Order: sequence, then structure tokens, then C-alpha cells
Amino acid sequence: MKAANFIDPAVAHYAASHTSPPDDLLLGLAEETLKLTGDRAIMQIAHEQGTLLTMLVQLTGARRAVEVGTFTGYSSICIARGLPADGRLIACDVSEEWTSVARRYWDKAGVSEKIELRLGPGADTLKALPQEEWIDFAFIDADKVGYPVYYEEILVRLAPGGLIAVDNTLQHGEITDPSAGGTVPAMREFNDLVAADSRVTSVLLPFADGLTLVRKN
Repeated sequence: MKAANFIDPAVAHYAASHTSPPDDLLLGLAEETLKLTGDRAIMQIAHEQGTLLTMLVQLTGARRAVEVGTFTGYSSICIARGLPADGRLIACDVSEEWTSVARRYWDKAGVSEKIELRLGPGADTLKALPQEEWIDFAFIDADKVGYPVYYEEILVRLAPGGLIAVDNTLQHGEITDPSAGGTVPAMREFNDLVAADSRVTSVLLPFADGLTLVRKN
């Protein structure tokens, strides 16, 4: 949960402190994730992002959701909490180790029955899903090079009016730096792809590490 450098720290703190806070279960998961994963804990979404995910699922009335990149389960809990009792979330990840933590916390949160974990490469898992417009909500937060494939495989299965939330689209503010390396060039290409896609309406929010919302027309 590394802080982005494109938002004044005081403003970021103010915004977070004026957002409905996480409950003790989510705080406990964040704490355990930090202890278990160390520097990798930055892969976990920010608390205010979790609150937004729950709200987006509720606002869209989503019943069928997909997540690519589960890690230790914070975002999946937030998504599942927004789903109705008969809602279902397919959580895609490659790590048995990290998702074993997620499974424990899904049980604690009482959302296990809403979540189906599918271990394996995200692209393979998505390509194996029914090729119908049945997904209402999706969250992409995995390897950045894979974003275009995840996006396309989800979009063709997304119901009209369905929503995709995509994380890390501002890359800690380095997205506009032409000299930036790492995953920045791949994310820049992805952002351009979405912005030019006539099948969707999108908005890139300068929130957390950049969150792009994509609605299928």
C-alpha cells in the first residue's frame, strides 16, 4: 500500500480519514499480510480502495464478479461483501501460499460461499470461462504486462453496462515520465488501449495508485 507521489500527503491523509474505515477483520488481514509478505504488502489495495470496491459492487447491483489477482484476499472480501446473498465471485491467482491466507479470512468474514478460487495463470482461467456476456463486475490487479489480455477476455464476457475496475494505472505517479522503466511502459500502453476503445466509457481516477473504471457501452 505504497503512497502515491502525485497526491499531497496531507490531502491523501485527509481523504482517507473522511472515508468509511475498514473493520477489525480487514485491519487484521492488512497487519498479517505485512508480517508475512514484507515489502510485497504493497500489492494489497489501500483501505479506502476496499471501501470503494464494495460501494461500486453495490451501486451496480452486480451478482457475478471476477477478480484477477487475489493475493491475501483483501479486495475479494470487499467485492464479496458488496454482492447479494446469491452473488458469486471467481477469484483468479497463481499463488497457493498467499491465497491460503485469503481462504482463512474469507471464512472469518463469512463470505467463503460467495467466492470460488481458481489457481493458475489468469489468462488461462479467463479463457476457460463461458463466452457469454455474464460478468457484471471485474477487478484487475495482477501482473501489469498481462493487463491487455485480462481486459479483453473479461470485456467480451462483460454484460452491457457492466463495470471493470483496474488498479495501479498511474504507477505511483511515474506514468508520465518517459524515462520510467519497470512496468510503467506496459501500463502506459494499456491506458492508451482503454482510452481508444470505442466499446467502453472509461475514467482514470487519480486515487490510490490510479484506478481506472471501465463501463461497457
